[in-house]
Parts: sequence; structure tokens; C-alpha cells
Amino acid sequence: MSFMERIVRWADSPRKSAPARGAAAEVLAAIHLARRGVKILARNYRIKGGEIDLIGREGQVLLFIEVRLRSRSDFGGAGASITPAKQRRLVLAAAHYLQGHGEQACRFDCVLLDGLDGDRIEWIRDAFRTD
Repeated sequence: MSFMERIVRWADSPRKSAPARGAAAEVLAAIHLARRGVKILARNYRIKGGEIDLIGREGQVLLFIEVRLRSRSDFGGAGASITPAKQRRLVLAAAHYLQGHGEQACRFDCVLLDGLDGDRIEWIRDAFRTD
């Protein structure tokens, strides 16, 4: 059994909490991205008013990555949950990160999981812009 399969089996049990499932989704997303050449620099970067799930680097571009897990699509699935308010919180946290790490080319990506399935991951590059 692969590492991804073990994570899914552990997190997908009925007794696991939403935070445990969310943490498992972030691990699956990080593995998915790393396999595609993204170097993960940080996880769960938090400031007052915002959080970034994953920060990575693809070539010379810094990636601020939001990971969204949805087990049901009643309200539009994982992508629909990234509201303008959520985008503002991501931008706030990204600006804070850049203050400490210098100006550089960056973008906002989203990794969407509809259920904890390592084979059903969607990576949306440049998911939204700040301008």
C-alpha cells in the first residue's frame, strides 16, 4: 500500500474530524505537487487575518497554494468555496510572507480535492489574480 493510500485510509475513517481530513488533504496536495516538480517551502503559514495552506516554488515562481477538500458537491464543490473574502485573506498572508522574503514573481494556485482520493486532484495554476 502506498503512502498516499495509507493517508487516505487513515483520514477517511468515519471517526476522523474535519481538521484531520483537512490535514490529510494538504498532505495529498503536497505530494501531488512535489511529484510535478514543485518544491514545498512551507505549510500552514499563518498570520492574524489570513493563512496559506502551502507555499511552494516552481522554477523561479513562488506559489501560494490554497487546498480545498469537499466530500459533497451540494454547494458547488471545492472550487466554489474559494470566495472573494477567502482570496483577500490569502493575499494578506502572501503580502506578509513577501515582506519577510523579498519581492519576487508569485502566483495563487488552488488544489481541489473532491473527497480524499489521490487520483482525483485538480491543480489550478494562477487561480486568481490580485489586480
